Amino acid sequence: MILIESVSLFSSLVHFSREGVMNLCGQHTNQYGITLTGMLFWSVVLILFVLLGMKVAPVYIENASIKKNLVAVASDSALNKATPNQIRLAFSKRAQIDGITAITAKDIKIARENGQNILSVVYSEKVPLFANISLQFDFDMQSN
Repeated sequence: MILIESVSLFSSLVHFSREGVMNLCGQHTNQYGITLTGMLFWSVVLILFVLLGMKVAPVYIENASIKKNLVAVASDSALNKATPNQIRLAFSKRAQIDGITAITAKDIKIARENGQNILSVVYSEKVPLFANISLQFDFDMQSN
């Protein structure tokens, strides 16, 4: 008997409707939140973006390292009057230290303008995502 009276007392205080829940003061409150399927969907989307970022980030990090080494070799005053083979050797040593594998010293084009070395390189890198889907990045950079 006490249970029935408490349930009827509760039902008189809180009214459930299709629009939302009516609180104790008689005001409608809409329910906000995310459903389980919505949470699973957005979790999958977030995981896919994180995996994509984990595949793409190393390519751009290596690209920044290549650019840094091109600028460093081109601005080295000891190499201003060096032969192209000596410049390539200097880049090769720096690339080995930084772990650059996308290009070799043979890929670098060397030009001289106003007594300053200008190094440039054009390369592309292919990153496999999954199955037969991959991304290709094309880079073209100069030391100046």
